[in-house]
Amino acid sequence: MVRHFLKDDDITPVEQAEILRRALQLKQAPYSVRPFEGPKTVALIFDKTSTRTRVSFAVGVSDLGGAPLIIDSQSSQMGAKESIADTARVLGRQVAQIVWRTYAQTGLEEMANYAGVPVINSLSDSYHPCQILADLLTVQEHKGQLAGLKLAYVGDASNNMANSYLIGGATAGMHVAVAGPAGYLPDPGIVTRAELIAAKTGGSIEIHGEPHAAIQNADVVVTDTWVSMGQESDKEQRLRDFAGYTIDSALMAQAKPDAIFMHCLPAYRGYEVSAEVLDGPQSVIWDEAENRLHAQKALMAWLAEQA
Repeated sequence: MVRHFLKDDDITPVEQAEILRRALQLKQAPYSVRPFEGPKTVALIFDKTSTRTRVSFAVGVSDLGGAPLIIDSQSSQMGAKESIADTARVLGRQVAQIVWRTYAQTGLEEMANYAGVPVINSLSDSYHPCQILADLLTVQEHKGQLAGLKLAYVGDASNNMANSYLIGGATAGMHVAVAGPAGYLPDPGIVTRAELIAAKTGGSIEIHGEPHAAIQNADVVVTDTWVSMGQESDKEQRLRDFAGYTIDSALMAQAKPDAIFMHCLPAYRGYEVSAEVLDGPQSVIWDEAENRLHAQKALMAWLAEQA
């Protein structure tokens, strides 16, 4: 059976730990695993602009012995003259895997249903599971473990990052505390899924309506942009709604003294995070950005073995 990675709980806790273990190995020996030797081609499809995702997947495919085929959807037939299902049938006969940065989760599901090869969600409006693998890898490197640690996510708790932190963090056995203002809290269905996973892994889930309770005694503090792609027209309203949610030194001080700070980038200094925190000694954002490469290589190699 072909395995896909469309959302964080498409892999089990044991599988997540195995992928992270392989990521650490590949970080030390970048060219030691070559599942795409040949070279085989991996399709990298982008509906949204990208820097870290595009670079890390293109480099990762090359490191694994393959050829990255970058497709900007605006210059292809997909979704316009040709259905996703038909595109999937074509790509599946010519490429080893498909990586797609898109909008609707349903599109990824349709692609996976018809492609016949592994499909990876490199970002959708619902989840950002590859970013979470990189973040978990970063936490593991800096803290030596994942299970039992408290991760606090503060900001837009209704977005794809919050969804993935809840589910991916619970899968890792972490205590995930999320805080967002009214109107920006997680979907109850996502919370329930995360709680069910946490009950099995020893983790826990907390949802708060203000940042202080969430960040108290946290080992890891995370935020994300308040204005994502496609939300620019709502910027002024969002800045008002998120007043008091900036991760600054005073708020960061409520976490543990050795807490680390992460942000998936791009970051906007002075909005969701202050410059003193983003560029300060507790910030590990550059390790986090680099780890997209290693975590995604491990994921692609693991998926290549599952068929």
